[in-house]
Amino acid sequence: MSILTVWLKRVSVFSSILLLLSRGTDVIAQTVSKLNIEQAYQLAQKNYPLTKQRGLITKTKEFTVANTAKGYLPVFSLNGQATYQSAVTNFPFTLPIPGFSLPSYSKDQYKIFAEVDQVVYDGGLIKNQQQVASANELIQQQNLEVELYVLYDRINQLFFGALLIDEQLKQNELVKKDIQNGIDKAKALVANGTAYRSSVDELSAQLLQTDQLRVELKANKKAFIEMLGLFINSAVDENIILEKPAVPVLLDNINRPELLFYDYQKKAYDLQDELLKTQVRPKFSLFAQGGYGRPGLNMLSNDFALYYISGLKLNWNLGSLYTLKNQKQLIDINRKSVDLQKETFLFNTTVIQKQQSAELIKFLELLKKDDAIIALRESVKKVAAAQLENGVLSAHDYINQVNAEDQARQAFILHQMQLLQSQYNYQNTVGNNKK
Repeated sequence: MSILTVWLKRVSVFSSILLLLSRGTDVIAQTVSKLNIEQAYQLAQKNYPLTKQRGLITKTKEFTVANTAKGYLPVFSLNGQATYQSAVTNFPFTLPIPGFSLPSYSKDQYKIFAEVDQVVYDGGLIKNQQQVASANELIQQQNLEVELYVLYDRINQLFFGALLIDEQLKQNELVKKDIQNGIDKAKALVANGTAYRSSVDELSAQLLQTDQLRVELKANKKAFIEMLGLFINSAVDENIILEKPAVPVLLDNINRPELLFYDYQKKAYDLQDELLKTQVRPKFSLFAQGGYGRPGLNMLSNDFALYYISGLKLNWNLGSLYTLKNQKQLIDINRKSVDLQKETFLFNTTVIQKQQSAELIKFLELLKKDDAIIALRESVKKVAAAQLENGVLSAHDYINQVNAEDQARQAFILHQMQLLQSQYNYQNTVGNNKK
C-alpha cells in the first residue's frame, strides 16, 4: 500500500469525524469562490460560535462598572418600627413644683424615618471594584483568544489537505497522459502485428484504475472543502480556488495568547492585594435622617413628634486585620502558581517548537532526494516509452515504470505540502502567524 493511499484514508476518517462534529453550526451566509489561508483564519474566527461571547463579556464588564459607580450616589432608605417594652423610664420621686409635672412614658413606642447616606471616602473600594471588573474582562477575552487558537490548527489541516489533493489531481492527469500515450503506441504495434491485443487491454485497465483514483481524490477534496465551508460559514464547492500560501518567514520568539492571559491573571491578583488594603481603611460618609415617632428626640415628652438628625459617620472595620496576613500569602501563592503555569506552558511549547523544527529539516532533506529520484525515474520512463514503441518492452513493464515515476512525484508533492503545512503549524505554535 502506497504512502498516498494510507494518507488519504487517514484524512478521510478525520474529515468524516469533523463533519459530524460541526453539523450544529450556523446557516451558510455567503458564497466564496477564491480563498487564501489568512482569509480562512479570519472567517473561521469570526464565525465560530464561541466568538459571540466577546460581546457578552464586554457587556458584563460595562454593567458591572456602571453598577459599581453608583456607589458614589446617595443611598436612600425608609425604615419603620413599632415596639412594646416591659418597662419604661420612671422617676422615683415626685416634686410639687408649680407648672412642672413629670412625664409618663407609654410602653408601646413607634417610629418611622427616612435616611440618606452619601459616601465621602471609601478607602478606594469602588475604584478597586471597577478595576477588578476591567481586569476580569481582559482575562475572559484573552481566555477566549486561547480557546479560539485551536481553530487555526483545524484550518491548517483542512486547507492544506485540500491543496495537496489539488496537486495530486494535476499529477493524476499527467499519469493519464502517459498511459494514454502507451495505449496509442500499443495499438500501433497491434495494427502492425508486432504486439498482442492484451497489451492494449492491460494499459486500458491501468487507465481505468487511474480514473478510479481521480474519483477518490475528488471525493476527499469535496469532504475537505465542505468542512472548510462549515468553519468559515460560507458556501463553497470543490471548484473553489485555494491560493497556495507563500513560504512564511519563521520567527523563534513565542508570542502565544496564553502569555497575555497569564499576565492579566497576575494583574488581577495585584488588584486583589490592593482590595485587602481598602478593607482595613476607615470609611467616611455624610448622613441625614428625618422621622416621626413616639417618643421623639425630646425624652421628656411622650407625644408623637417630627425629628431629624444629620452628621458624619465613621466606619472602620478592624476585624479584617486578623486574616490580612494569611490572605496576602494566599494571593502570593496564586501569583506564584500563575508563574509556574506560564513556565510550564513555555517549556511545553518550546519542546513542540524543537520537534517541529526537526520536521522542517526532515522535509527539506526529503525534497532534495525527491528531485533526484524524479529525474532518474523520468529518464527510465522515457526509455521505457521508446522501448514500448519499438516493441521490445511489454505493456506491463511500461506500466511499472510509469507508476514508479508517479510514486516519486506523489512523494515530492506530499513532502512539499507537508513542509508548507509544517511551516504554518510552526507559526501557529509560536504564535507569530498574522490573522
